[in-house]
Amino acid sequence: MSLPTPAAGKPVAASRVTLSQLMQPEHANLRGDVHGGWIMKLVDEAGALAAMRHAQTRVVTVAIDQMRFHEPIRIGDLVILKAEVTYVGRTSLETRVQVIAENPVTGARTHTNSAYLVYVALDETGRPQPVPPLLTETDAERRRWAAGGERQAYRLAQRGQDPLEEQT
Repeated sequence: MSLPTPAAGKPVAASRVTLSQLMQPEHANLRGDVHGGWIMKLVDEAGALAAMRHAQTRVVTVAIDQMRFHEPIRIGDLVILKAEVTYVGRTSLETRVQVIAENPVTGARTHTNSAYLVYVALDETGRPQPVPPLLTETDAERRRWAAGGERQAYRLAQRGQDPLEEQT
């Protein structure tokens, strides 16, 4: 299978990544609950991999939108992270990461949290570089794209920039 050329854009599916990791005692507190910081690290890794698959270059994290934990993750749970690119600017990429905790014995799954992260693609000298357009193929992908544009405008407004003149 050949990848689409950057000028033509790339579909959301080309960026999808799934990571899984068994939660061990070193990932948790004395109660057996996995540290939120450990989950945040895994979320950042999954999001960065999705962004790199799309951009086909190194990326750096520039923003993590609100992350709320709805359910605890326990020692012995299999943590499954599903990530994909949802929006791209000129040099920036937004990824959506969904976190699921699975009991590997019973198969019971719980959605514990989701987050949106923003990365900037870098060239060999560490400078921002343009990324391919994102091709949305489904209604859900188009809705995520539109919502991503709104989130990016909000982020830029928070930085005091004109949302119509994206810097990254």
